Amino acid sequence: RRRHRLRWPRPRPGLAVTGFLMVVRTITGVILAGGLGRRMGGVDKGLQLLAGRPLVAHVAERLRPQVGPLMINANRSQAAYAAFGYPLLGDDIPDFAGPLAGLHAALGAASTPLVATAPCDSPYLPDDLVSRLHAGLLATGSRLAIARAEGRLHPVFCLCRRELRDELEQYLLGGGRRVAEWCQQTGTCLVDFDDQPAAFRNFNTLNDLGPST
Repeated sequence: RRRHRLRWPRPRPGLAVTGFLMVVRTITGVILAGGLGRRMGGVDKGLQLLAGRPLVAHVAERLRPQVGPLMINANRSQAAYAAFGYPLLGDDIPDFAGPLAGLHAALGAASTPLVATAPCDSPYLPDDLVSRLHAGLLATGSRLAIARAEGRLHPVFCLCRRELRDELEQYLLGGGRRVAEWCQQTGTCLVDFDDQPAAFRNFNTLNDLGPST
C-alpha cells in the first residue's frame, strides 16, 4: 500500500480548530512508557527528572489537552505511574516487545475509534500534534498517520484507527517489532512538522537530562 504525504500548515495563533475540538472526545491518548530504558542503564525512563519533574509528567501536560481519555502504557513501576492519576495498561504481548506492543494494548483497551500515542521521553511534543495528525487522516482516508519533521520519520507519534488492532497483533505475533516497517505496510499518512522539528527531541541517556537527575 502506498504512503500518503501531507503538508499541513500550523494554525495561526488565535484561530480555534473548531472541527477538531468537537472530535477530541473520540481520541484516546496513550503515553508509551513500557520500555526497558536500556540506554539509560535500565532505569524507568518516564520517571526520570527533567527540570525537577518526571518526563512522563511533561508529556502528559502537553498531550492531555489534545485528547479525550488519557492512559499510560507501563510494564513496571505501576505504583509510581498510578500516582499521576491516569489509567495504566501493560502490554498484552510479552517480553517487552517495544512501542508497537504498547500501541497494541492501547487499541485493545480504548473505547474510542482513534488512539494517539507519544513516547514518555519527548517532553516538548507539539501542542497541535493530534489535530494535525487527525487532519491527515481525514484528508487522505488513511487508517494511520505519523509525524515527520525535516525528512525524519517519528512513527511513535501517531494517530491510529482502532480497527488496525488485529493487523498489528498478527505482525507482532509473527515476530515483527519495527515501528517504521509496520507503518509502511499499513498504508500511512505522513504529516509534516517542519515548522517545529525540535518538538520531537527525546532523551535517551541520563546525561541528556542534565544535573537534575
